[in-house]
Amino acid sequence: MKRRQFLTAGALGALASVAGRSGEATAGDEGTKGNVVRQAVDVPVVERADVVVCGGGPAGVAAAVAAGRSGAKVRLIENQGFLGGVWTASMVNLILDRKNKKKGLVAEILAALAKTGAQRDPGKFDVEAMKFVLENLCLDAGVRPLYLSRVVDAVKDGRRVTHAIVENKSGRQALAAGAFIDATGDGDLAARAGCGFDWGHPVSGKTQPMSMIALLGGIHYKRLNAQRFVRGDGVTSKASKAAFLAELKRAGVTPSYKSPTLFCIREDHFAMMANHQYGASGVNAQQVTDATIAARAEIHRIVDALRRLGGVWRDLQLLATSPQIGVREARRIHGRYTLTGDDLLRGARFDDAVCRASFAVDVHALDPKHAGGSFSNEGVRVIPYDIPLRSLIAKDVDGLLMAGRCISGDFLAHASYRVTGNAVAMGEAAGRTAALAARGGRLPHEVGIDEIRQ
Repeated sequence: MKRRQFLTAGALGALASVAGRSGEATAGDEGTKGNVVRQAVDVPVVERADVVVCGGGPAGVAAAVAAGRSGAKVRLIENQGFLGGVWTASMVNLILDRKNKKKGLVAEILAALAKTGAQRDPGKFDVEAMKFVLENLCLDAGVRPLYLSRVVDAVKDGRRVTHAIVENKSGRQALAAGAFIDATGDGDLAARAGCGFDWGHPVSGKTQPMSMIALLGGIHYKRLNAQRFVRGDGVTSKASKAAFLAELKRAGVTPSYKSPTLFCIREDHFAMMANHQYGASGVNAQQVTDATIAARAEIHRIVDALRRLGGVWRDLQLLATSPQIGVREARRIHGRYTLTGDDLLRGARFDDAVCRASFAVDVHALDPKHAGGSFSNEGVRVIPYDIPLRSLIAKDVDGLLMAGRCISGDFLAHASYRVTGNAVAMGEAAGRTAALAARGGRLPHEVGIDEIRQ
């Protein structure tokens, strides 16, 4: 009979001291009256994998698939009941910076979506189709997803991460692995393992605002395009945003995001981004809750106001708001190299490059007065640059990689590389690296870039 292993109360006590050194802010805890002390409990080690990936968004799925295809036993942890993260839970249904010589899984995902008929234009997709495509990619690669589970802690032996602690309906569980990948977006696993991180604008400390996507029906591309409210067939993105903003003001609403956008998914199926939720921390539950409530209320006001205008909006229907508000920025975990705005300006090249990024610096207004409530490149014009593997490897602990927007970079660099086309490429590199490290009894920083590319 197989013996079940547990993490002892002593190990968890050491863990608590590690987590307490992260320096993480706890804004929103006003009114706290001391602490509640609970008796220590053992946490069962439910599985030993080669690679544990925390976060099933674009970066996490790519990491898990790449590791699985490299022969590793992979467990993928996701707090939603489906994969896709910002693509599906936040319904940002377009893949940015997907070209630029990005082959691999970016191209594979696009091809799989095309076969479903879920794209009107390459790079835009139906959310439900994306869920299905990503799930099949993972299952075909031998990846075992664990849904409705959130990473809540980490255990280390010296500098090395040995277990991720997750919590779900089954209780609190520990998963052991030879290598771990933090693809949570917010750097949750890395922070709980004691990694240092940077936060927000280097002067003000402010982070980019959150936005909630809405799916709309009852409107039609040709009629909207004729009014210049949507991009395509001679109407530019800039022109469509300006026309849509004017239409919203005619309807009696001024959106919190001053470059409101309609994305055409199918002829009668659209996504709308029209709100900014300022000043909320992506790692503060109450602030995320308040931002979510405010964003959803604004979307309903916008849809109701447009419908009252009649005309092309007469049959407008709000089909859905995103289950999870879109968070643009949270922790930037310290890695073995910090990508900077200067690297973007000079089009930096690195021997350990995992992909080339070309997306513009895209800083959404840090407050309603910044950039006119829209977005700005902060005066930085990007020359296509490399993202190095060293920025994906944690500096303060061993056995841990990052992929997606929580990698090591400064405020301006993050505003460019954070988009999903880059996240997939980063995840793919992190997954291969983790698999080679775990299966070879090495740490990620001991794996050479030539091995990964082969």
